[in-house]
Amino acid sequence: MLAADQFVKYLTVANLPVQEPVPVLGEFLQLYFIRNSGAAFSLGSEVTWIFTIALSVVAVVIIWKALGLRSRLWAVVLGCLLGGVLGNLTDRLFREPGFGVGHVVDMISMPWMLPAIFNVADIFIVTGMISVALLVVFGLRFDGTRERDHVVVETEEEAEAVAAASEVHDLDADETRPEPEPQIDADASAEGR
Repeated sequence: MLAADQFVKYLTVANLPVQEPVPVLGEFLQLYFIRNSGAAFSLGSEVTWIFTIALSVVAVVIIWKALGLRSRLWAVVLGCLLGGVLGNLTDRLFREPGFGVGHVVDMISMPWMLPAIFNVADIFIVTGMISVALLVVFGLRFDGTRERDHVVVETEEEAEAVAAASEVHDLDADETRPEPEPQIDADASAEGR
């Protein structure tokens, strides 16, 4: 994701005219190369260094959260989010006008829908954030289990009752399992003849 974002930005800088619309699908989709010193809609362009710090913190938190993941779906979602964050952070760190205050390369414009111009990293960030919200709403945890699989207990007595109920459930499950058929050892039966 980071590589895809940086490759598209490289192609943009090398091939597109600055601040001139290049129609791809008429008014529906255009390429429009700008260097964005701010956040969305160029907000906060005079405090670019704050975005650099914020992106760095977000990247560290995502990596920290990803270390204990056992859910593939969470891994994909956090990977998308991290790829987008690192794409824009790379611009902030290494593009002009200088380290930590670089301008982000934006090039995708959909004037009929949004007045904003965005990039591939922004797509990954928005998609990742929507996916995070959906995973939280549906109750999928980092370990792959769901909220409904867990019982919330507030007292020691409730915890003991849940543990006892779990043991009873496990015993009931054992009783309903069919008994395994005895295995006859072919060598032993041959010797007995």
